[in-house]
Amino acid sequence: MSGGIMQASPEDEVLLARLAALAEQAMPVDADPAHDILHVRRVAALARTIAAAEGADLVVCVGAALLHELVNLPKDHPESWRSGDLCAEAAGELLRAEGIDAARGAEICACIRDHAFSKGVMPTSLAARVVQDADRLDAIGAVGVARLFATCTAMRTPFYSEHDPLCRTREPDDRRFGLDHFFRKLLRIPAGLHTVSARALAGPRARLMDDFLARFERELAGA
Repeated sequence: MSGGIMQASPEDEVLLARLAALAEQAMPVDADPAHDILHVRRVAALARTIAAAEGADLVVCVGAALLHELVNLPKDHPESWRSGDLCAEAAGELLRAEGIDAARGAEICACIRDHAFSKGVMPTSLAARVVQDADRLDAIGAVGVARLFATCTAMRTPFYSEHDPLCRTREPDDRRFGLDHFFRKLLRIPAGLHTVSARALAGPRARLMDDFLARFERELAGA
């Protein structure tokens, strides 16, 4: 761990509660279950846990987590990779309207801008690494499996390729088959996490995914 356990001041907690309320107000009522307010709250909780252990700024990390879904283009949108940039712009406007300290606001926006897996950016600040880790942790494990199939349903893609469900002889294409998302992204996440805290949390989630895939394959074989 890179620092001692960090605590937010009472004033910071009031600010975070306000950002949480604003995030809920901004969330579309028809948000898909993989990117709804429950996802936001889970990522914020993970960001708080990791930031506290790693000695990062709790307001920046949790604030960024709370605002990281203000804009979320669908995964099959041709410019879905721009979601982080657009979200950071929206968050910046909201933070300025709330009178947030400019330096902290800029850090929150930077975390949001580069958090997405699809953007492929290696964050340089501790806070940005914490937020990226928190968001990626919510993509794996039991919740990650649920989110995968929620996205699969939203995109109207079949669960798996009948001829090669576990991508043994082909490149994964998660725009065509839901299960391919394990091989294109989810199974790669644990090795790419930045913080010791996140890697510790990832272990049981990674094992669950391995067990799920093994069980899935057995059931397809009639077991």
